[in-house]
Amino acid sequence: MVKLLWENIFKSDQDESGPTAALRSCPIFSALTHRELKFVSKVIHARTYRPGEAIFTQNEVGLGMYMLVKGTINISIEEFKEDEPPKLVFITRLDPGDFFGEISLVENNGRRTATAIAADEVLVYGFFKPDLNDIAERNPLIGYKIVSKLSEVLGRRLQETARKVALLKKEVLNPTNKI
Repeated sequence: MVKLLWENIFKSDQDESGPTAALRSCPIFSALTHRELKFVSKVIHARTYRPGEAIFTQNEVGLGMYMLVKGTINISIEEFKEDEPPKLVFITRLDPGDFFGEISLVENNGRRTATAIAADEVLVYGFFKPDLNDIAERNPLIGYKIVSKLSEVLGRRLQETARKVALLKKEVLNPTNKI
C-alpha cells in the first residue's frame, strides 16, 4: 500500500543525454527555453553511486533534488517496532527519468522522509537549494519559472497523496472480504 504513495506520477522518458536533456525531461524545468536550460545546466552536479551506496538517508537534512539518469534506486523507510532495532522496508524503485527530493528545494532544514539507495551503478544530476537561490538572484525570470513549476509539482503530489490516503482510509474502514 505504501508503494502506492511513492509512485512517481511525473516520470518522463529521456531520449537524450547530458544535463540539458535531464532538465528538459523534468517537469520542474519544463517552462524553460533551450537557452535557459543551458544556463541552468551549468549548475547541475553529476554524481555516480555504487550499488548499495546511499544517495541520502531518512531524517538527514535535505539539500536538493536529484534526477535519475542511469541505474535504479530503491526507496525505503525505517520501520520501528517496540524492543527491536529499526529496519528498512522497501517502498518503491526509481528508474531513469524519475526525479526525487524536490521538496528540499523549498524547506528550510527539512528532513528526508525516506532513504534512497543505489540498486546498481547509478548516475544522478543534483540540483541544490543554493543553486536555485543563485539562479533566482542572477536571473529572476528563470528562478520564477522554476519555483512556479516546483509549486505545481508539489501541489499535484499533495493532491495525489491525499487521494491515495482517502482510498486507503476507505479500504481500512470498510474492508471487503476477498477470499
